[in-house]
Amino acid sequence: MKICPSCRQTYTDDELNFCLTDGSFLTSVADNEPKTIYMDQPRITNQTNWGQQPGYQPPAVWQNQQNIQNQPPNYPARIGSKDQTLPTVSLVLGLLAVLVGCIFGGIPLGALAVVTGAMALNNEKKDSSKYGGRGLAIAGIVTGVVGFFISLFIILLALID
Repeated sequence: MKICPSCRQTYTDDELNFCLTDGSFLTSVADNEPKTIYMDQPRITNQTNWGQQPGYQPPAVWQNQQNIQNQPPNYPARIGSKDQTLPTVSLVLGLLAVLVGCIFGGIPLGALAVVTGAMALNNEKKDSSKYGGRGLAIAGIVTGVVGFFISLFIILLALID
């Protein structure tokens, strides 16, 4: 037995693949499959009488709506972030030193990266509640040293040849 999913018409011919009414593809249905049960419509309730019973009090949350509307919103306190300017500058200078190390620019950039990284570590050690970025400062120092030595190595290779 086959059924049309659009018009719900059933066909007993198993050789038929399309609905003769609307041309939809027919689906196979087992004979022992239970039929669809249609339920009655839900009853309509009268919502206009809600809350009008004698002695009814709205919840306390609803009673103070006027007071709540006049209050400013209660925003959470801003969590101050630590200053990470010098460590970031140190890391950027160190990366630039590594990138331009092959054109002799790594020496001054590497030196600046090491100096600003050391300053950032010193600031963080003095007042860790205000300054942060210890990992960035260390990464800036390391990349600055690497860029510095790349430039020195290239200069030495140029002098040897």
